[in-house]
Amino acid sequence: MAYTSQRKAYGETLVALAKENRNIVVLDADLCGSTMGKLTELELPEQHVEMGIAEADMTSVAGGLSRVGKIPFTNSFAVFSAGRAYDQIRQSVAIGKLNVKICGSSAGASDFADGATHQSIDDIAYMRVIPNMSVFVPADSNEAVEVTKYMASHEGPMYIRLNRNDYENVTEEGAEFTLDPKVLRDGTDVVVFACGIMVGKALEAAEKLAGKISVKVVNVSTIKPLNKEMVCELAKGCKGVVTAEEHSVIGGLGGAIAEALCKECKPIEFVGVNDIFGSSAHSYADILEYLGLTTEHIANAVELIYNL
Repeated sequence: MAYTSQRKAYGETLVALAKENRNIVVLDADLCGSTMGKLTELELPEQHVEMGIAEADMTSVAGGLSRVGKIPFTNSFAVFSAGRAYDQIRQSVAIGKLNVKICGSSAGASDFADGATHQSIDDIAYMRVIPNMSVFVPADSNEAVEVTKYMASHEGPMYIRLNRNDYENVTEEGAEFTLDPKVLRDGTDVVVFACGIMVGKALEAAEKLAGKISVKVVNVSTIKPLNKEMVCELAKGCKGVVTAEEHSVIGGLGGAIAEALCKECKPIEFVGVNDIFGSSAHSYADILEYLGLTTEHIANAVELIYNL
């Protein structure tokens, strides 16, 4: 089934997986209606735990469940599931390499109406820095399904970042998920490494520049572990690099790509949140414009690199 909602794709996939594997337990922090943990609560109430507004406690409980063979998935808004529970994730989960899966829902600026307190523009950075933690940012709903399956079937601490809003898919439905970056559009002049909703915007920017600049678009849905050798290979022959993410330009995808390319001496332009907080907005499009996360911003960055 094709979805346009990452949240619904994740929630329904989790229910299907939990029916197959009774060790999967879904934990929520008073937001199951938004995270879609409610789907597990409705169909498999014995495999769902409502923890209340207590992400730190939820994470500690998840760690304990993993110790007795369960596969816990914790769910809250990204700003809370990753940020509020950071100490428990680091100390209780990551150091012990516990098999806990953390879902950061309504990530980035996708909770446009609630402003800076609910917009996670820094979660990739602090999840990426934790040893033993894998970090996934699916490009769309199709990929959200496959990443969820991957998380359930592989050991270790993992973090998945999901968008709140519906948008069109750019990846193939049912394509097996692999950790490597994936070329969605070939090009020779500038390469754009993107994640999440910005993958689709990068493809739009590439089409906008077609005939003037040849743009390669790469979907980097696995921020960590990052295949640095492949990143370097994909950048070979190009004049430079643009990164595009719904996240701060500090410490996220852009930082990971820059670390991979530091020996290649490629010029890089970063499209992301430029060290500011978000704001309440009338629409998702409005907040993306305010934060500089549009097709035009990517196209402008590509032109800047191309004209160096």
